[in-house]
Amino acid sequence: MKGMPKKHLWGLVILFWTLLFLITISTAHAGKAWAQKSGPVDLTTAIADVAQKAMPAVVHIEVTQRVDVPTPVFPFESDPFFRYFFGVPQGPRSYKREMRGIGTGMTIDGDGYIVTNNHVVSGAIKITVKMASGEEFKAKVVGVDPKTDLAVIKIKAPQNIPYLTFGNSDQLRVGEWVVAIGNPRGLEQTVTAGIISAKHRTGILDPSSYQDYIQTDAAINPGNSGGPLLNLAGEVIGVNAAIVSESGGFEGIGFAIPSNMAKAIADDLIKTGKVMRGWLGVSVQDITAPLAKSLNLKVLKGAWIAEVFKGGPAEKAGIMKGDVVVSYDGAALENANDFRNRVAATRAGKKVEVGLLRQGERVTIQAVVSAYKPSPRMAADKLKNKLGVEVKEISILEARRQRLGSREGVILTKVDPHGPAGRAGLEAGDIILQVNNQAVRGINDYNRILEQVQRDEEILLLVRDMRTGDMGYLAVVVQ
Repeated sequence: MKGMPKKHLWGLVILFWTLLFLITISTAHAGKAWAQKSGPVDLTTAIADVAQKAMPAVVHIEVTQRVDVPTPVFPFESDPFFRYFFGVPQGPRSYKREMRGIGTGMTIDGDGYIVTNNHVVSGAIKITVKMASGEEFKAKVVGVDPKTDLAVIKIKAPQNIPYLTFGNSDQLRVGEWVVAIGNPRGLEQTVTAGIISAKHRTGILDPSSYQDYIQTDAAINPGNSGGPLLNLAGEVIGVNAAIVSESGGFEGIGFAIPSNMAKAIADDLIKTGKVMRGWLGVSVQDITAPLAKSLNLKVLKGAWIAEVFKGGPAEKAGIMKGDVVVSYDGAALENANDFRNRVAATRAGKKVEVGLLRQGERVTIQAVVSAYKPSPRMAADKLKNKLGVEVKEISILEARRQRLGSREGVILTKVDPHGPAGRAGLEAGDIILQVNNQAVRGINDYNRILEQVQRDEEILLLVRDMRTGDMGYLAVVVQ
């Protein structure tokens, strides 16, 4: 460049190479960051890295329980030959026997809190936790939630106890790689891998419970219950809970409770020992094809309002029977179970927007969620399908008429002849005095005890026969 001083020329050259160097470095960093974010995962090491990181925080749980075992002679009491020669046997129809079970859990903080399944520790009289290091600790139950099959137990934590952190299960994608760790068949620290097969599975164990399972093909077997399902970042995205199997062993279909649900339940149990659920005061059902046709709906998503409870938050907000809920608190709804779970997870007192379709028109209503505190009558109505009965408190008049010594127990007002109680021979007018050897002093006791009972579980009832006044034990399998 003619006329330009040499020092200015050298300055331009240095500036050019400096800019070129900075652009090159910036591009390299951007490329590296993009590769780390979206590049392929090296599966030759990823699963091993997750296992190495997570295994120290996965614990083996041994439980001692007292269970009811039928008295040996009672299986023959319906045999006419047996009854002719020996009569009807007297005495209790069952006795208590200690049994041991195993499961898995995971430490979730440095204070010694451990998340596992409710069915692992339910009814436990002794819980022993064995760490990956081999150390053993006695544990106590902090709280349980049968509706989601989750429980929190606690040990006296040693220093620097390893623990796992929860990831965001809402961000899971079908096909994503996952790792399960547990103690199947007592084989401690077993690692299996697979993918997310599906999300939002419902009705697997109890159609009326708060279920929203992750389905996985990572091998899960008896003993895995309560263990973590992890993503490749080593975060807990599910709590292993159940399998579907014809053989009793793993067949490629396992289920885990989503981490977002597990974390919220665990936080409540640790803080208060119980779970406080939100409530709007409605009964909902899925949008079926015939219902969608009758309502002129184009999609089968949302929840149809089948009933609005008098005096509940929904009625106060103006929600009506026949409305279709399509969104809740700004998020679109998949089905009735999705709606029920979202309401249950809402803090009491929060104002939410409920998006409705009413006679084809879109309506948005503000509703204030309240704490779920159903009346004893409402709770009993919810439980009636478990035994196929309706019950009520024993009135003073009924106690006098039947010459009862007290008003303890609940009286059967209706009995479905095809339900569990009806098939066992119970009739309207009979009185339930005990459930699983727990006294039923009234309808609140009855509700509380039956809430803990799982589907297909056999329970022992102490019943007073309305016609003869005799009392006896009766084994019934709930539905």
